[in-house]
Amino acid sequence: MTTTRIAERVRRIKPSPSTSAADRANELRRQGKSIVNLVVGEPDFDTPLHIRQAAAAAMDKGATRYTLMAGTVELREAIVAKLKRENGLDYAMNEIIATSGAKSAIYNAFAITLEPGDEVIVPAPYWVSYPDMVLACDGQPVTVACPEANGFKLTPAQLEAAITPRTRWLLINSPSNPTGAAYTAAEYRALADVLLRHSQVMVMTDDIYEHIRFDGQKTPHILGAAPELRDRALVVNGVSKTYAMTGWRIGYVAGPADMIRAMDTLLSQSTGNCCSISQAAAAAAMNGDQSFVAESVAVYKQRRDRTLDLINAIPGLRCATPPGAFYLYVSCEGLIGKTTPAGKLLAEDGDVVMYLLESEGVAMVAGTAYGLSPYFRLSIATSIDILEEGCARISRAVAELR
Repeated sequence: MTTTRIAERVRRIKPSPSTSAADRANELRRQGKSIVNLVVGEPDFDTPLHIRQAAAAAMDKGATRYTLMAGTVELREAIVAKLKRENGLDYAMNEIIATSGAKSAIYNAFAITLEPGDEVIVPAPYWVSYPDMVLACDGQPVTVACPEANGFKLTPAQLEAAITPRTRWLLINSPSNPTGAAYTAAEYRALADVLLRHSQVMVMTDDIYEHIRFDGQKTPHILGAAPELRDRALVVNGVSKTYAMTGWRIGYVAGPADMIRAMDTLLSQSTGNCCSISQAAAAAAMNGDQSFVAESVAVYKQRRDRTLDLINAIPGLRCATPPGAFYLYVSCEGLIGKTTPAGKLLAEDGDVVMYLLESEGVAMVAGTAYGLSPYFRLSIATSIDILEEGCARISRAVAELR
C-alpha cells in the first residue's frame, strides 16, 4: 500500500527549473533586493493592436461559448493557410487541432502515443519540460548530448546510435530553447535518412521559435526536406513567441488524422477546448498584418548583438552567436574551480548561477536544467537597459572571484 497520496507518475517529475528560478528571483525582490531577471522566455512587447481588437470584437459578437473541441473553423483554416504559405505543408482541417498552448500540445501528443517504457530521443541542450513530460506519460527520455562543437545540434550518427526497438519519438526544437541552434534543410535530410531506416520512430517538431531568427531566412522544416516522413510526424507550434501572445495560451498540432482524433478524444475528457476569445485572436494573428514579426525580430537582434559583446568581454565567460530564439547559452567553464569572496568553491554551473543571484541579484537558469553543462541561459527578451545592467552586475561579480 502506498504511503503517499501523490501518484508515482507525478513524483517522478520535478518542477520546471525556469519557473523555480523565476520564483526565487521574485522572492528576493519581495525581500527588498534589487533583481535583474534574465530568466523568463517571454516577449516583453504588447500583443499587437489588431490582434487585441479581434479579441474584443469576438467578445462583442458573443463568441464566448464552447467551440468545437479541435478549435473553431476560423482558427483551423488560418492554421492550414499558415502551414501552406510559410512552410509549404499541406494539411486538411481534420489534421489540425488547437490546444491550450504548445506545451499542452507536446504533453498530449506523448499522452496519446507512449506506452510504459517507450523511449523519446531528446537532444540536449533541451527545453526543461521535455524529459519530464515524457516521464509523466510513462515514457523514458533518452537524452543525447549535442556539444557546442557541433553547433548544439544532433548528428545522424548520434541519432542512429540512440535508436532502439523501444524508440517511439525524436523531438526536435529549431530554433532551439536554450541555444538558438537551427537546423538546415541538408541537416534535416540527413536525420530523415536515419529515421527512414527505423519505421517505429516518429518525429515531433517544436516550431515555436521558427520566426525568431536573425539571418533573414525562413526556418526550414524537416517535412520540407523529407516529405515522406509526413505520416509519422507531428508539427507543433503556437502564437506565443511570434506574436507576443504568451498569456493567450494557443498552440496547435498538425499531423495524421488518426493521431489528431486521439488527441481530440483525450482533450475532450480533460481540458476541453481552448479559450474561444484567444482562438479568435490567434486567427487574426496568423491571417493579419505580419509587420510586427519583422519589427520584433530586429529588436531581438540588436539586443542579442549588444549582450554578446558585453558577455564575451567578461573573463571566464564565452558565448557563441545564436542564429535564432531569444536566449544566450553562455559557457561559464572558465569560472568553474574559482572561489567566491565568501570562500565557496564554484564546482558547477548551478554554483555560478546562485553566486550571481546572491551577490549581484542577476537571475538566470543553470545549464544543468537543460542537460548540458557548464553553461547558463540568459534571456534577451527584455530591454537593452536591463540587459546592460545585468551584464555590468555579472562583470562585477566575476571580478571578485579568485
